[in-house]
Amino acid sequence: MTGPDTLAVYVHWPFCRSKCPYCDFNSHVSASIDHARWRAALLREIDHYADRTPGRIVTSVFFGGGTPSLMEPATAAAVIEHIGKRWRLDKGVEITLEANPTSVEAALLAGFRNAGVNRVSLGVQALNDADLKFLGREHSAREALEAVDIAARLFDRFSFDLIYARPGQTVAAWEAELRQALSHAVGHISAYQLTIEEGTPFHLRHARGEFRIPDEDTGAALYEATQDLLEQAGLPAYEISNHARPGEESRHNLAYWRYADYAGIGPGAHGRLTLEEGKIATRQHRAPQIWLERVERDGHATQAELPVSVEERLTEMLMMGLRTVEGVPVERFIRETGQPLESALDSARLARLTEGGFLIADDAGLRATAEGRQRLNALLPALLG
Repeated sequence: MTGPDTLAVYVHWPFCRSKCPYCDFNSHVSASIDHARWRAALLREIDHYADRTPGRIVTSVFFGGGTPSLMEPATAAAVIEHIGKRWRLDKGVEITLEANPTSVEAALLAGFRNAGVNRVSLGVQALNDADLKFLGREHSAREALEAVDIAARLFDRFSFDLIYARPGQTVAAWEAELRQALSHAVGHISAYQLTIEEGTPFHLRHARGEFRIPDEDTGAALYEATQDLLEQAGLPAYEISNHARPGEESRHNLAYWRYADYAGIGPGAHGRLTLEEGKIATRQHRAPQIWLERVERDGHATQAELPVSVEERLTEMLMMGLRTVEGVPVERFIRETGQPLESALDSARLARLTEGGFLIADDAGLRATAEGRQRLNALLPALLG
């Protein structure tokens, strides 16, 4: 359910026990955290955005990070309760918490369930200890699978992340790992190809030649194996990296991909909100301590708030929507650009890409083929010029 009266809410908890070498997210290691102070600040920033978007129906809440399973369950409970007071919670609201599958954090999952969380996403990443060590993860494969089983007992819906295209990984080894994952009755798997992001420890180590990731052909073979095996198991792709049994799709992430409104709460959080004056993009201050002090002083820590032009809306809508199997429906083109699909896009470019087998344009809207989704980074510039 997405529409002009709905809202997704993202809450960022920036702290981690340690920083993973591949991670370029806004995450920080802190020796001590004043949980009561942070709880109060999150509630104040919720107030700021609720004042600007009154009466919205919240369809999803997502606690991301960082490692939000390191927050106190009481903080999650307070945030959920406050969101329900300031907006309206949809009857089927999805409330997701990201968690690492260490034994310590797995023991806290029952507390988060009691706080109101109804879905967890576990950062498993790999199911062998050597690759977990390479990825800088604190948990073992055994701990990860135990955490998955705990999540399955506590929650009706859960997901876990895996990273593939790791150094030396073969298609056969990856397929065996996926089968092992599927044996744990999961309804949703996110499978991400390892990328080397600038500014991360992995970027420096890769540049030094300390390790190599699979070449482009092997990466493509691993991607295709992922699509095929998970679809055969009843978890078809609904987005480039996300696979689910019917009805198990992440409603929160679908809100992003469907270009629905979302409020970003917490350090570095981004938002997109449709107000009377038009669509705006918001970004909160990235540094945790500065964010905290500014919220306490001003009631929010918005670092940037910019109008989103029609051209930017078209680009963002396509960048997000073409990641999904469903694509971008005609109604969304009209809602965001004021024009039908055929007027919003260059007809010659669109024709080349449809004739080339990368896009499908019809009365329903625009969507990428399987081949197009695999080449989305090249497809979007070719479409938009």
